Amino acid sequence: MERLSPLDLGMLWPDDFGWPEDIGVLAVLDGNRTAGHFSLDLAREVVAKRLPLVRRMRQVLRVPRTGLGPPYWTDASTVDFDDHVRAAEVPAPGDDEQLLGVVERIRRRRLDRSRPLWEMWVLTGLAGGRTGLFVRLHHTIADGVAAVALLGAFFDPGPDVRALAPPWPEAEPEPTAPQLLADNARRRWREVRRGVSALTRLPESVAALRQAWPAFREFAAEGRAPRSSLNTPIGPGRRFALVRGDLPLAKRIAAAHGAKVNDVLMAAMSGGLRELLRARGEPVDALVLRAYVPVSLHQEPPDRLRGNFDGMMLVPLPLGVADPVRRLAMIAAETTERKKHQRSAGGGALFRVSAVQRAVMRRMRRQRWANVYAANVPGPPEPLHFAGACVLEMFPIVPLIGNVTLGLGALSYAGQLAIAVVGDADACPDVEVFARGAGHALDALAASGGRDFGPADR
Repeated sequence: MERLSPLDLGMLWPDDFGWPEDIGVLAVLDGNRTAGHFSLDLAREVVAKRLPLVRRMRQVLRVPRTGLGPPYWTDASTVDFDDHVRAAEVPAPGDDEQLLGVVERIRRRRLDRSRPLWEMWVLTGLAGGRTGLFVRLHHTIADGVAAVALLGAFFDPGPDVRALAPPWPEAEPEPTAPQLLADNARRRWREVRRGVSALTRLPESVAALRQAWPAFREFAAEGRAPRSSLNTPIGPGRRFALVRGDLPLAKRIAAAHGAKVNDVLMAAMSGGLRELLRARGEPVDALVLRAYVPVSLHQEPPDRLRGNFDGMMLVPLPLGVADPVRRLAMIAAETTERKKHQRSAGGGALFRVSAVQRAVMRRMRRQRWANVYAANVPGPPEPLHFAGACVLEMFPIVPLIGNVTLGLGALSYAGQLAIAVVGDADACPDVEVFARGAGHALDALAASGGRDFGPADR
C-alpha cells in the first residue's frame, strides 16, 4: 500500500485552503515534421503507450476517513486519454500574451481527484505555425526534479517516435477498510519502534541533530521578513510572464564572478524586484527581501525519481544595492555559506507531522519568513521531441501559496535558461515589470567586469 509520504502530504493540504498545488511545464513545439501541423491523435497514442512506464500517473489519490491513516495511491481502473490529453485554441495573434492567457484559463480548472491528477493540453494557433503543450500535474505526485524525470518518459531524443509500448499492468484491487486500518496500525507501531531505536542509539541521534542544527538555526535566526506589497493574501487568479535566457551565458557570468548559475538567477530576481517596487513607488534603499528556495535532496537514479524530497533555503536579496555586480557578489557569498549546512527534507522532523503541517498552513496568509519564491530545476541538456515535434522551448510553471504573491521558476533546457514568472492577478498584475527588470539585470551582468557576453534575450 502506497501512502503519501509526509512531504507529499504537505503538498495536499494547500488545496483545502484554496491554493491549488499544481505544477507544470509549458513547452513550445515546432509542429508536425511531415504534415505541417501537430497531431493530437499521435500525442494521445504516445501518451497511451508510455503511461505504463509511469505508475503514479495511472493512479488516483484516495483520502480515507478518520482512523484509517493518511491518503494513499491506488491504481485507476481506466484512464480516459480523450479527457487527459486535450486541445485548446490560442486566440490570434498567437503570441506569448495570448498563450499565457490560455494557460491561466486551464490552470483555473481544478484537477479532478476521482481520476489521475494530471492533464496534457495541446495549444494550437501559435504564431509561426508553432504548437504549445501545457502539462500539469499535482505536486503530490512529484517535486520539480522528479517531475522532469517522470515526464521524460513521454519525450524522444529525435523526431522518430520510439517503439516503447510496455504491457499495461493489471490494476491492484482497492484496499478495504479493514486493510487500511491494519496498515495504519502497522505504521503507528513502526513509528514507535523507530522512536525507541533512536533513544537506544542516543549518540548517533545527537550527532544527527548537531549536523542539522546549523540549517535550523539559520532559519530560526532570520527574524521577520520585511513588509512589502509583495505579501498579501493571494486570490484565485494568476498572471504570467516569460524571460528567455541563455544557459552558457549564465554560466559564463557565474564563472566570471565566482558564483553559481543559481546565484545569477537570484541576482536577476533581485534586479526584477528592485524595478518592480520602484515602479510601485515603494522605497528600496537598504531593503533586503527574502526568497524561499527549495533544495533538492533526491539521490535516487533518474528512473526512480518520484514524490517530494526537498529541503529549503532562505536567500537574502539585497535590493538596496544598485550595482548588479555587487548584488551578485553578496548573494554568492551568502549562499556559499548557507550551502555548507546540512538540510532536512521538509524542514525537519517536526514539520512532517500532519497536525503541524496544517497549523502552518493556517498561518500562511500571515507568514513573515519569506517575501518571494524561486525554484531552479535542471532540465534535459539536449533537444527533445514530443509526438514527432521538436520541443523549441520549455518553461516551468510553479504555484503560489499563502501571502506570497510572486514566484519564479527556472528550467535549463538544451542551452536555454527558461524562466516563467507567476504573480497573483490582483496583488501582482505587473509581473511584466518584474520580468523586464530581471532581463535588465542579466544584461548588466553580461556586460560587467570588462567582459561583453552579449545581451540577454528577454
